[in-house]
Amino acid sequence: MTLHKRDRFRIPEETARLARKAFSKGNVYMTMRDELELQYKDSDYQDLFTSSQGRPAESPGLLCLVMVMQYAEGLTDRQAAEMVRARIDWKYALGLKLEDEGFHHSVLGRFRERLIENGAEQRLLDDMLKQFKKKGLLKKGGKQRTDSTAVLAATRALNRLECLGETLRAALNAVAIVAPKWLLEQVTPDWFERYGERFEQYLLPKKQSERQALAETIGADGQHLLTAIEADDAPQAVPEIEAVEVLRQIWEQQYDVEEGKVKLRRAKDLPRNKELIMTPYDVDARGRVKRGDQWIGYAVHLTETCDDDRPNVNTHVETTSATTGDVEMTDKIHQALQEKDLVPKDHFVDTAYFSTGAFVRGIQDYGLDLYGPAPLDSTWQARSETAYDLTCFAIDWDTQTVTCPQGKSSHSWYEREEKGKPVIQIRFSTRDCRLCPMRGSCTHAKTGPRVLTIKPRVQHEALLFARQRQQTDEFRERYKARAGVEGTISQGTRTFGMRRTRYIGLPKIHLGNILIAAAMNLTRVVHWLMEPDPSKAQTRVSHFAALAPAA
Repeated sequence: MTLHKRDRFRIPEETARLARKAFSKGNVYMTMRDELELQYKDSDYQDLFTSSQGRPAESPGLLCLVMVMQYAEGLTDRQAAEMVRARIDWKYALGLKLEDEGFHHSVLGRFRERLIENGAEQRLLDDMLKQFKKKGLLKKGGKQRTDSTAVLAATRALNRLECLGETLRAALNAVAIVAPKWLLEQVTPDWFERYGERFEQYLLPKKQSERQALAETIGADGQHLLTAIEADDAPQAVPEIEAVEVLRQIWEQQYDVEEGKVKLRRAKDLPRNKELIMTPYDVDARGRVKRGDQWIGYAVHLTETCDDDRPNVNTHVETTSATTGDVEMTDKIHQALQEKDLVPKDHFVDTAYFSTGAFVRGIQDYGLDLYGPAPLDSTWQARSETAYDLTCFAIDWDTQTVTCPQGKSSHSWYEREEKGKPVIQIRFSTRDCRLCPMRGSCTHAKTGPRVLTIKPRVQHEALLFARQRQQTDEFRERYKARAGVEGTISQGTRTFGMRRTRYIGLPKIHLGNILIAAAMNLTRVVHWLMEPDPSKAQTRVSHFAALAPAA
């Protein structure tokens, strides 16, 4: 690979002189260069450039640092490229000569594509973390915390009818570019009236019967187009159009073909939310409702350090579909932290991330303690002070028997799977339960015995331990460390624009979130270094709330 020759490890004298004259102290990028010494090496990214032909490539190390600085200031590609050309402090941080003309803004977009194509986006954050470790700003062990927030897709939210109309309209527009003459032979004049303009709710029929009829008309038209595309005389390039493939996928989800007639599926017959495409313009986006909030898009999971003697640093970022549960990410986060040699001693999460399996695996596989509210026993017995809940039964794991509060032993012990996970089902004797004077405090079954369903021994005992531990004052005091993650989510969404993505598709959005996390790290660490006595700001209290009398 041929690179533009820029010795970015040595600052040109003229650049240094003018930068120090213009920015005597307190400049973020000069502190970044002088004290943090943050740099990305070209040698770590040369594998992204396999061709030696054409004009020399821009320095990948320089582009990585430019993108982090770009996200730190919330700039577009054009604005970032202009900063490289015009700002003295940027030139100082990048180690460029004053007369360096920079690069065309399109270089940044192409470089992001190369990162995604090669699966190298995670390097941007990981390389930064390695340098923080060398500076003593980051270490394994200690405390970390994780939380997630919604990321809205960069498309408008569509209802079902709008989605169907826009899907076919997008396919027609794409085919019209590739094969306009062929397309004219496939459509009738009424198609131009129906699909010429964008589908908007206020233009659509109000009566349910009319909306149903329009949906089935759209379905028939779309099926007609798909049939024509699959014919032998169709232009070869048309089936390969991305919008055509999206049309095919959405029609498979939304319609059934019965005796040659296209029928709209009932809502209950649609695929699960995890599979249902919500918009043709971003097929990775999914719809979700959480605590009353509804959105179409994604979720981002941020993990950061929270030690008192070091700056809070984002150590890992996961971007998922909106429908992916937080609990599905806990093990993935632990595995990623282990690969970075950054496994914490204590990991603080909320209930959504906590599971008995993750708690056990955290101890056994990663040597960490997962702090989070364990799910409580949801049975009616646990909610009643006089009833017999699971804790009232004595379990002998060696003999596989359980003794009830009245001294009766279980009748059967059966291991099976429930929702793909191993459980143990324990039954007591029907005769013993029928004659028991405390039956009403044990089961609501009219004739059957008490049945217990428990997890395997290790997980069962771990769950009981976690439930008991979270009732202690020590747990409550330690768990306070998690509260600050809300501030990180706020900073990410309010200051760095994490709530609304600028990209389409999960891979690009994930890269954007990694760059946001890196930009947050840059600003946090630099401000930590700039303060003579760095300390972390406490949660702000409003002037009115501060007047409240002490309890």
